[in-house]
Amino acid sequence: MGKRGDWKRVSRRRRCIICDKPDWCLYTGPDEAPTAFICARVESPKRCGEAGWLHKLRDDWQKPPTLRKPEPKRQEPTRDFAAFAEECRRALDAVALSRFADKMGLSAGSLKRLGIGWSAEHSAFTFPMRAAEGSVVGIRLRLRNGRKLSVRGGHEGLFVPVGLQTRGDLYLPEGPTDTAALLGLGIEAVGRPSCNGGIKHVVRLLARSDYFGVTVVADRDEKSGAGERWAKVLAERAADYAGQLWFLKPPSSFKDMRDWARAGATRAEVEAACERLE
Repeated sequence: MGKRGDWKRVSRRRRCIICDKPDWCLYTGPDEAPTAFICARVESPKRCGEAGWLHKLRDDWQKPPTLRKPEPKRQEPTRDFAAFAEECRRALDAVALSRFADKMGLSAGSLKRLGIGWSAEHSAFTFPMRAAEGSVVGIRLRLRNGRKLSVRGGHEGLFVPVGLQTRGDLYLPEGPTDTAALLGLGIEAVGRPSCNGGIKHVVRLLARSDYFGVTVVADRDEKSGAGERWAKVLAERAADYAGQLWFLKPPSSFKDMRDWARAGATRAEVEAACERLE
């Protein structure tokens, strides 16, 4: 199905074989047997512009002639993301917040700590992304159907809760909802924007703090293992800024921390599942 030069977007039926996600990535070749993927999350030696990294599935694969068609860069207007995040926060009323929290299996309090808001412009819930020093550098959008995007013109950052403790133990999960799940269990957490994103911000945050135990949390993506690989890369980068390093992956029946917490996980169970990294 399709010519060698055709690149198609992955979907829930044809997920990316590299990161096991149903969005952002591209593939070429027949749907039942793709010959290559451009993964937006997992790096390889070959970068394909802003689309991601090339992963060949056959040794005889050749680059499609249409792979790197140059596109003119558009100048995005400068936006005050801090002001926009605050505008969205004020726009989200208590009823809508409560409904969203119930639907996601999260506490409204933990979502409020992350500055959740509502953007009528995008018809989506919003979460501010911050640099290590606290400035808002971007906005993550979560549409009603669960799709995740970012507001144009921003940058990747961390999901940092209000009132974050700067000593003791810190967990580093993926995404704002997993972060909210841990906060709801009474665990201090800062979210990463993706499995391989936000590493420089995490390192700077740890350098500015006094955490003893740092736990890197990975989603359970058994097919690609990208979450676990990048969690351990981050752990190596964080080694100079923590007395102890730990790794956590939810039990096999749960895909991520939110899924596990929604099923009734307790703080004691989460802490018992952590593995010490030497």
